[in-house]
Amino acid sequence: MQNLLEETKFIMKKYNIRANKSLGQNFLINEKVIDKIISGADVKDEDLIIEIGPGLGTLTNYLLKKAGKVICIELDKKMINILQDRFKLYNNFQLLNEDILKVDLKNIIKKEKENINIKNVKVVANLPYYITTPIIMKLLEEQLDLENITVMIQKEVADRLVAIPGEKNTGAITYSVYYYSEAKEIFEVPSDSFIPEPEVTSQVIKLKIRNDKPVQIDNKEIMFRIIKCAFMQRRKTLLNGLTNTNVFKNKEEGIQVLKKLELDENVRAENLSLQNFADITNMLFGENKKIK
Repeated sequence: MQNLLEETKFIMKKYNIRANKSLGQNFLINEKVIDKIISGADVKDEDLIIEIGPGLGTLTNYLLKKAGKVICIELDKKMINILQDRFKLYNNFQLLNEDILKVDLKNIIKKEKENINIKNVKVVANLPYYITTPIIMKLLEEQLDLENITVMIQKEVADRLVAIPGEKNTGAITYSVYYYSEAKEIFEVPSDSFIPEPEVTSQVIKLKIRNDKPVQIDNKEIMFRIIKCAFMQRRKTLLNGLTNTNVFKNKEEGIQVLKKLELDENVRAENLSLQNFADITNMLFGENKKIK
């Protein structure tokens, strides 16, 4: 850790860099953590790795030695010169000065997959905590040709992402992550693994992209809209929450739906499984609606 700390301080001093709080920058200085991230992501020499927010290139340095190719997507222009200087001699390094939320990843992956040396595509990143959820949802909802996503994020968010729907820590995003992937926590990262030290605990999680979805749904967009509506008023019962947001035309319809699905009238959104929400969606909006 000391060697990586000194190296990080040297780079920051050389380029006159300070961590940008508005971009959620905390620089990783723990070599053991990096080794565990790469091991957890199962990085191989036939992999294309997409790294989001590489910063000073600490994780990048290790990825380049293990992966077939690493594409780094970095928003902060101050980091671009550092990354170019550090890795210009690597022929498996590519750098994009872009906002990850605006990048056409599907097209990038398609082109890289035409390279016979690339077998699998994986995302590995220490994500900026202020924008974790939009990034993960982009990676999942665009249904990219990815094998897995291994990211370090805030533990409080991680707990929601890896939860089983209907169990402890369930939130609206839990259902989306569960629909698209099999999620698990890999390990917790102490705050002294960074400079500056973040005020929150960090967690590395891995999302293995599902080939087969866990529920049959006629319209997944409507299902996720219903889930969002259900959690907008999470202190209320599901019946009241979906009635107030006009998913149910009225309470009578809601009671009828819940009764047919053998759900208690007082059940709350966080107690429902993904299958429960799929059943509600198919019953109300599916091709073979059961509620008239």
